[in-house]
Amino acid sequence: MSVSTTTAVDEALVALRAGRPVLVSDDADRENEGDVVLAAELATPEWIGWTVRHTSGMLCAPMSAERADALALPRMVERNEDSLRTDYTVSCDAATGVTTGISAADRARTARVLADPSSVPADLIRPGHVFPLRARPGGVLERPGHTEAAVDLCRLAGLRPVAIIAELVEDDGSMSRWDQIVALGEQHALPVLTIAELRAHLSAAAGQDAGEGNA
Repeated sequence: MSVSTTTAVDEALVALRAGRPVLVSDDADRENEGDVVLAAELATPEWIGWTVRHTSGMLCAPMSAERADALALPRMVERNEDSLRTDYTVSCDAATGVTTGISAADRARTARVLADPSSVPADLIRPGHVFPLRARPGGVLERPGHTEAAVDLCRLAGLRPVAIIAELVEDDGSMSRWDQIVALGEQHALPVLTIAELRAHLSAAAGQDAGEGNA
């Protein structure tokens, strides 16, 4: 594991624990896009509003399939035709403490409800303005997507493994690419991380654990 990879992941975890966003980019041969990643349990109207301004505005909430099942959030469709097999559930809003569900304050509230371990299905209404996603159980080592990266990062940070993500876009409506993502991170003092770096970090940690187990 390189020092730069470790530093990038560590900086991302510090930011998430502080309730700040992390900018995560995937590979050029996949989506070649960047997402804002926030820990759902620490979502605030301020950072949700910032996220909406710098992204497509569509907020998704990655979580485990078990968590989605516990909240009665079934898959959006039975036959997934998405090219990357992004596993959407039905959309939702918090059942209480919101107005129309679309404001930054309302969506921050919904995010916190999704992450709250005491929440039950009745705490949500369907459909809504937040789109939960089911992450693969193996994380980015199984599927190198933003869905899995967000859940892995929250888990590594010691937070509840439910996140908020949204795709970064430019003022002209085009998708943000690597140089633009780095520039945005520098402008707002936010960590920038690639999924490849996260995969390397987790692979190295898994190898170290296996080595210790065989010692």
